Amino acid sequence: MNNKTVIVTGANSGMGLATTIELARQGAQVIMACRSVERGEVARAEAIRQSGSTSIELMTLDLGSLASIRAFAVAFYNKFPALDVLVNNAGVASLKRETTEDGFEVMLGVNHLGHFLLTNLLLDALKRSPEGRIVNVSSGAYKVGRIHFEDPYLTRGYNIAKGYAQSKLANILFTRELAKRLSGSTVTANCLHPGAVGTSIGVDRKTGFGKTILAMLRPFFLTPAQGAETAIYLATNDEVKGISGEYFYKKQLTPLPDKVKDPELAAKFWAWSEQEVKL
Repeated sequence: MNNKTVIVTGANSGMGLATTIELARQGAQVIMACRSVERGEVARAEAIRQSGSTSIELMTLDLGSLASIRAFAVAFYNKFPALDVLVNNAGVASLKRETTEDGFEVMLGVNHLGHFLLTNLLLDALKRSPEGRIVNVSSGAYKVGRIHFEDPYLTRGYNIAKGYAQSKLANILFTRELAKRLSGSTVTANCLHPGAVGTSIGVDRKTGFGKTILAMLRPFFLTPAQGAETAIYLATNDEVKGISGEYFYKKQLTPLPDKVKDPELAAKFWAWSEQEVKL
């Protein structure tokens, strides 16, 4: 990873921080894309301490704001000539229905649409790399998900499981259609299930609700570092060179069910996503 430029979204905690530390340790120049400058600075100091690398930079990115995503892309192009790896790691899970500043239901908005716009805006930079890689963190929750085209923002009958599963299925459909569109280029796109990881994804940012449950369940979860292993593998390993559009679990290529591999569904969802983010 020597001198490779990498962006990790949601890099200030959990798997994002673990991914940052390991990639920096391997010699990459890592850009931590974080919503909160304050939390980001604390995490950056920790990443420098643990990795022994000072090639770690913080840039502000709020995936719940299309304006912030566009500003981030402009700032990136002003500083860096190319991008070697984009790790779309950030994720939210919301117990009650919330919306982003652009009016998207927050899980579909942040977990999918934010990353969808970010990735598309950074494609030119990725194509300038000899071997650009896009790594999307999905989840096995996709298995119970479907795209609710009739009500994608779940204005009726909202629940966290339904919204989260939809957003994680979205990650896979996005990856597959993106890989198809990148066919013939030097850029690959793959996604992964990190396993059941004890991160603060389900903890309410304002009230701290969910912390006690998380503390009780933590012994049964993987650590963030263990959860980050497959993302790191996809970002760095020569074994996956040239592989694109696939889903991985425990560093293994894992077959997807036919319904998820439907190219018409992926193309339809891509067109809907483009329209939503005004790409």
